[in-house]
Amino acid sequence: MKKISKFITRNSTLIVIISILLLIPSLIGYIHTKINYDILVYLPEDIETIKGQNILTDDFKTGAFSFVFVENNKAVDVLKLEDNIKKVSGVNEVFSLYDLTGTMMPLEMIPDSIKDKLVKGDSTLMIVTYSSGTSDESTINAVREIRNLTSDDKVSGMTAMVVDTMDLSEKEIAAYVVIAVILCLIVLIFATDSYVVPIFLLGNIGMAILYNLGSNIFLGNISYITKAITAVLQLGVTTDFSIFLYHKYETEKENEKDKKKAMERAISATFKSVIGSSLTTIAGFLALCSMDLTLGKDIGIVMAKGVLFGLLSVVIIFPSLLLLFDKLVEKTKHKNLLPSFDKLTSFIIKRRHIVLIIFLIFLIPALYGNHNVKTYYKLDKSLPASLGSSIANSKLRDEYNIVSPEMVLIDKNISNEDLKSLVSEIENVEGINEVLSFDTMTSIPINMLPDNIEDLMNNDKYKLIIINSGYEVASDELNNQVDIINSIIKKYDSNSLLAGEGPLMKDLTVIADHDFRMVNYASIGVILILMIMVLKSIGLPIILIITIEFAIFVNMACAYFTGVTLPFIAPIVVGTIQLGATIDYAILMATKYLEERCKEKDKLIAMKKTLSSTVPSIFISALCFFGATFGVAIYSKIDMIGAICTLLSRGAIISMIVVIFILPALLLLFDKVIIMTTKNMKGMINNEK
Repeated sequence: MKKISKFITRNSTLIVIISILLLIPSLIGYIHTKINYDILVYLPEDIETIKGQNILTDDFKTGAFSFVFVENNKAVDVLKLEDNIKKVSGVNEVFSLYDLTGTMMPLEMIPDSIKDKLVKGDSTLMIVTYSSGTSDESTINAVREIRNLTSDDKVSGMTAMVVDTMDLSEKEIAAYVVIAVILCLIVLIFATDSYVVPIFLLGNIGMAILYNLGSNIFLGNISYITKAITAVLQLGVTTDFSIFLYHKYETEKENEKDKKKAMERAISATFKSVIGSSLTTIAGFLALCSMDLTLGKDIGIVMAKGVLFGLLSVVIIFPSLLLLFDKLVEKTKHKNLLPSFDKLTSFIIKRRHIVLIIFLIFLIPALYGNHNVKTYYKLDKSLPASLGSSIANSKLRDEYNIVSPEMVLIDKNISNEDLKSLVSEIENVEGINEVLSFDTMTSIPINMLPDNIEDLMNNDKYKLIIINSGYEVASDELNNQVDIINSIIKKYDSNSLLAGEGPLMKDLTVIADHDFRMVNYASIGVILILMIMVLKSIGLPIILIITIEFAIFVNMACAYFTGVTLPFIAPIVVGTIQLGATIDYAILMATKYLEERCKEKDKLIAMKKTLSSTVPSIFISALCFFGATFGVAIYSKIDMIGAICTLLSRGAIISMIVVIFILPALLLLFDKVIIMTTKNMKGMINNEK
């Protein structure tokens, strides 16, 4: 590391120039990285609902569809709009009731059982199918064009929701970064003794963020959630690395007149100090890759890269900026604005027994709240009710009672008798209000049906049965109903498939519940192993994990006891991120305590010195993490993003409080255990004595 440090300090100008030039390909990569706004595409490809969805898309061209409201039931106007929609690129078929009647036949000729499903007062319902999948670019563009022909609140369906998510996310994302930078800048002014150092520090991290976002082009695409939280998370997680280097540099300058040599030592010391915490943070993010829902892999890889880019920029770019602008840094120095923590340190040590009692009292409700926190899976619930897709979906539910359309794919060779029996069984399932099969359409004469209706519902492999459930998507009632329908269709054809938003969301529920457990186990296991290797201790890493896990439980319990229902993805990713990001606070205090304990016979004196040197750093790190995420939590109208940032910002503060108050009490309580289970610790203390 010495040779590398020397190279950096001797080539600061060159490094700054190269780092600026690297922003060009990074920006190009960022612009050309595709963003995915459909969470359901992250479901495993081998599950039946995804297989069914692929068949609907590839064979039936109905993998994506919309219900379009026409506020006019004049046949001429409806058919004219229908013709215009058929001309839109990406549209496969368009159907309305007037395809049966034309402009001459009165609606009264159509059976009420059909008419009442598609006409309400002056409003007519039109069904549009698309050639590609829900989140395919051609489908998205088609929905945009149809909205231009009608209006935003007249087009329902998953793609309409994807479009609204895309537009709202793109509108907000720049604000996320601006808010995070402003709040972090305020914190950094207190954390450093110069007015320009925070600007260089944020500029350095900004470069690392852009390098990370630009390199995402090699992944093909990333989710909108990943794009939205990457910058603020990377800012919050890696800022303390830069603060540590600056403080170390200032300390080294007191003993070394040559600033380049002082910086060499600062770089080496910083790298040695933060490499362990960086690895645990990276491991925490990579644990998300163990999720069956591949959104975890998406977030995990991007954020792990972000920490790595952050670490490299701290030891390469930031030192170069400080050396290059050293005179400006010196001219803009100010008094230390951080408050003294001496009284707090004394309080923590004197009241450690009370703190332990409080810890035990809060442990049970924290565990209960964490275990019982409520989540929701209905994707449109994370969007504002004022959006066009939300209004259209609500109207579809309230006026037409179309809540959860589902599709059954069954062998084309099924007998008519079995098909009628199958349809009859499904119709008798509680909550089902419509079952439609081409072969069982007895209420309408075959010669009245459009020529392409049979192509829509039958092909050379499958017959398509359309089901409309009155139950809400992702509800327990619908999930139970999906199981019942699956059991029915499997009796008639073991290879039959049930597809649609309802079954997809049911699978999402099951997979997310499994992921929540697996990710927690994976992150704890990986981080525990890493800490055992870094700290060369068995007992100490267990204490640190317990400390941060308690902070996570308290964070989740806050949501439970305040009655907040979280989007399903939030508890899965936040627990792992909070563990990986804030375990650094605990590691910093623990390593300092080991260092001081080797010097001091009295564990209380060792702890007092530990707290004096670590509390300011932990305080600033937590405030930076809080500042980077809190503003986004308040500003975002997308609950999927806002909820994650709310949990992270609150989690940073809770982890800080737990580490500053509870961890010292635990370290003192288990002092002998730590000494016995830490390599060479016992011998070093005995030698000191």
